Amino acid sequence: MEKKDDKAVLEGEEAAEETRLLLHSACIVTMGPDAAVYRDGALLITGSNITAIGKTESMLAQYGSSSQVHDLSGRWILPGLINTHVHTSQQLGRGIADDVDLLTWLHGRIWPYESHMTEEDSYLSTLLCGIELIHSGVTCFAEAGGQHVPGMAHAVQRLGIRACLARSTMDSGEGLPQLWAAETTDSCLQIQEDLFEQYHGSAGGRIRIWYGLRQILNASDSLLLRTKAAADKHKTGIHMHVAEIPYENEWVVKTRNVDHGTVTHLNNIGVLGKNLLAAHSVWVNPREVQMMADQQVKVSHCPAAAMRMLGFAPIQEMQSAGVCVSLGTDGAPSNNRMSLVDEMYLASLINKGKAAYTRGTTDPTALPAENILKMATINGAQSVLWEDEIGSLEVGKKADLLILNPDLWTTLPVHDPIANIVYCMRTENIESVICDGQWIMQNCKILTVNEGQILKDAREAAANIITRANIQLPLRMNVIP
Repeated sequence: MEKKDDKAVLEGEEAAEETRLLLHSACIVTMGPDAAVYRDGALLITGSNITAIGKTESMLAQYGSSSQVHDLSGRWILPGLINTHVHTSQQLGRGIADDVDLLTWLHGRIWPYESHMTEEDSYLSTLLCGIELIHSGVTCFAEAGGQHVPGMAHAVQRLGIRACLARSTMDSGEGLPQLWAAETTDSCLQIQEDLFEQYHGSAGGRIRIWYGLRQILNASDSLLLRTKAAADKHKTGIHMHVAEIPYENEWVVKTRNVDHGTVTHLNNIGVLGKNLLAAHSVWVNPREVQMMADQQVKVSHCPAAAMRMLGFAPIQEMQSAGVCVSLGTDGAPSNNRMSLVDEMYLASLINKGKAAYTRGTTDPTALPAENILKMATINGAQSVLWEDEIGSLEVGKKADLLILNPDLWTTLPVHDPIANIVYCMRTENIESVICDGQWIMQNCKILTVNEGQILKDAREAAANIITRANIQLPLRMNVIP
């Protein structure tokens, strides 16, 4: 990776003269406050922003002669999807921790792997993850925390997408790799302060720096409180894994002298707030759900990861209480698939199944398609504190969008467009992606990076990390060389 050390480099070249791009003859699903869907619509992009939306005929007449015109011939335009919980640094570790319990997953596989990564490794891992995110229509993601934020930032700059990047911080707890155990509360906070100063607002404003807390099992109360104070001072977010497994709550009850678990303790000490993005939040009781609603906490629901290792999060109960719930994929070792398209489908099935199991009767109306699409778009924008610019297609907002082809075997016939997006769409349907007014992918080809070279480099880097970390993976079958 070419070494780059300052925000000025990440700003890129001087902005070119603003161009007008007119996309027309499309079904536009705006996800705006009025839930407007234009069956034969057009959208005008000027520079990085959406400057007009309307019917094709009138938009062509008004802007056609002064714009670069693209006839989408019945394609659909959606807001870019927002993945609110992903570990980009774990992409090179896909497949190293399958079919193990969470603590073995963390202490025996993932932490040894992550602690032996270099900045170059993190850069390649983020590039590889970004390729998969873009192919699945994601234009913005929230990084849950790795050690090498500069590597992530330079990858995001190259990819052309948008990100909230956080460093994984831990100042206490058992099982920490030797390379991490020396970090103190002071060093955790100073590193993040420096990262904020260097990278927040870089890449033309596409990168924001958040504060990261790995989990309460590895955070002193001092780190929790000082992180909250720092994030509030900088008016930025906090990304934290919350209430993942029963053991976590049991440990909190014993060590923090509370009657339930993580959410109760965070509420007691004043860490819950509108800038906290709580990943997973599976093992929370009704009183804690109300605490989260009262404090405007955002929740990232990761259906695949939850089903793999964690359990059923009370998503319907959260939404009924007024909690903003969005969607995430988690990292590759806990999901294997970085497709938010898949997560939408899983979220619909899991929560319908949970309703049937807990109530003793089926409820096909649980978490309907429109709710899930909101979770992947406007709720995602609210969760990453960026709803004033992204999450819906509205005049004045950033031109972050995806273009999908509904005329494939995956989605035909189309009777209900919103239902088809959630229940039928696959990554194969997504043809093009625009972020910040720039084409990132056209006709299924990513334009910003060389996919083939990244795949080659990532394959080599992944093997080297496993060797350095001395991770021994089981042979599941009698493999004959």
